[in-house]
Amino acid sequence: MKVKADPIKIEIPKTDSKLFAYTRWDAVPTVAAGCHLALFFALYYLFPRVSLWVMIPLGLLYAFCINANINGISHNFIHNPYFRSPLLNRLFSVLESVACCFSQTYYDVVHMQHHKGNSDKQDDDGETIDWISIYRHGHDDEAENVWSYTFLSFFRDNPAAISRELKKRGETEVRWGNLELAAFIVILATMAIIGSDGTVLNWRFIAFFLPMMYLGHCFSYLNGYYRHFGGNPDEPAAWGVSSYGKVYNWIFFNNGYHAEHHFRPKCHWTRSHDLFVQIQGLQRRVGTRVLSQPHMLGFLDPNLPTKSRPIGHQPAEDIAPATPA
Repeated sequence: MKVKADPIKIEIPKTDSKLFAYTRWDAVPTVAAGCHLALFFALYYLFPRVSLWVMIPLGLLYAFCINANINGISHNFIHNPYFRSPLLNRLFSVLESVACCFSQTYYDVVHMQHHKGNSDKQDDDGETIDWISIYRHGHDDEAENVWSYTFLSFFRDNPAAISRELKKRGETEVRWGNLELAAFIVILATMAIIGSDGTVLNWRFIAFFLPMMYLGHCFSYLNGYYRHFGGNPDEPAAWGVSSYGKVYNWIFFNNGYHAEHHFRPKCHWTRSHDLFVQIQGLQRRVGTRVLSQPHMLGFLDPNLPTKSRPIGHQPAEDIAPATPA
């Protein structure tokens, strides 16, 4: 008699908290988001008061926080909103929009499109379902060069396409998306008009801040590139590429479990390792790739696939290990 395999079971966290929807652990990314926003305003306050030698490290820290926030806090919030209250979720979305310098609602649209395509390759018309696919601007059925993807993707968003998709969700979503954009723009414009020391036309701060903001988003795209480079767009368990470093996953709230995430996007970030344990056998069979480095440092991984290597034929050291490091 043939024995039927056990289905994959994803435990949904449950809590009696009146504040948090899934688990009190979501207080950690919530507080981290508040700290990121505080750093944003601290840059503005400190700029006329401390030397550039202090501001540059703080600016680089802010850029790194944009990356960590987008790929950890903001990303997990899309799939499993933290709060029971819809209003609190909306307000947190505004907070994230200001801290990360974008609209969280617009990001939601782009990210859901990413999951529809899962970094798919170009079709016969040269299009991809996933707007941020690493193959979208590539050639000869290969991924785009990592550095052009990293530094050009910031300028490639199509606001019209995002707006069209957002309108399908209803006017309420459109209004909130526009409110989030307006909140960030008004705050940044105010900072440009007057400095924290009363300086009129605070152009020096803006000249300092905008490159740091851009760099933060570049870090995020670099992270995203190696979350899919060497993955298999045709195999659900290998759509993503994982990285299991503990410190990395603490900072990024388990976003390193990226193959697992694409396989089951609704799995709560606190259950990522549990999902890994269930599917590691499947991952080995389909050749799910694992980086030895955090995704943002993927270019340092000694086992990166070459462009000519067929997907799904990685050497043993490249595929999912029995346990995360």
